[in-house]
Amino acid sequence: MKNETKEKLLPLTLSAGIIIIDQISKIIVTHVLPYAKPVNVLGNFLRLAYIKNPAIGFSIGRNLPSATQRTLFLILPLAVIVILFLFYFFTKELTGSQRWAFAAIIGGGIGNMLDRFIRSDGVVDFIDVKFYGIFGLRRWPTFNIADSSVVIAGIILLILFIIEETRKKNEQKG
Repeated sequence: MKNETKEKLLPLTLSAGIIIIDQISKIIVTHVLPYAKPVNVLGNFLRLAYIKNPAIGFSIGRNLPSATQRTLFLILPLAVIVILFLFYFFTKELTGSQRWAFAAIIGGGIGNMLDRFIRSDGVVDFIDVKFYGIFGLRRWPTFNIADSSVVIAGIILLILFIIEETRKKNEQKG
């Protein structure tokens, strides 16, 4: 296998790992936790609360008609994942670290997209964290492993892009 191909395929093992852990955690949650009845893990700070989110992140679009939700929330994530895959495979601009971050975003996206295909009533969310009134929120919107992967990897990717751009500018100056 060519080194370039290996460098592109290896980070996708992270995608696969995230998808597997996400789906296993959701299977466990749906079989063990009571629906919509939070269970304290670290007092009131961290709770496990099995809910189903028919909308997208932060319940955006929850007021749309269910037929519109189902269609839009299947097509939109699929389109985004396809675009990410195409960019991931065809750009030569990504560093190795940036590829790993992209892979984590892709894994999280696929994890939640699978829920939309498997579970017609929404994505399984279960991590519930107290947010102490920041941004006017008593609790952060309930989320899952896939959501965490997308958000954390997105932040890391942004930082990596900033570092890479700074490095390029410094090389041009010096």
